[in-house]
Amino acid sequence: MSKKEENFEELMNKLEDITNKLEKEQLSLDDSVKLFEEGMKISKECNSKLEDAEKRITILINEGDNIKEENFNPEGE
Repeated sequence: MSKKEENFEELMNKLEDITNKLEKEQLSLDDSVKLFEEGMKISKECNSKLEDAEKRITILINEGDNIKEENFNPEGE
C-alpha cells in the first residue's frame, strides 16, 4: 500500500506543529535533533511543491492564442 502524498497545507501544518514542540516543550537533545531533521525534510518537500507550482503558473500564463512564458511574481513587483 502506498502512502498518500500530503498536500502543501498538510505539510505546513506538520511543520508548524514541529516548530511549536521545539519552542515550547522540554525535549531531550536527541528528540530535538530528530524533530529538527523531520522539519528540514518537510521544509524541502514544501519548497519542492512551491517550485512545481511556480513552474506550472509560468507555463500557463496565456497571451491570446500563444502561451507566453513569464516569471511568476506573487507581489506584482
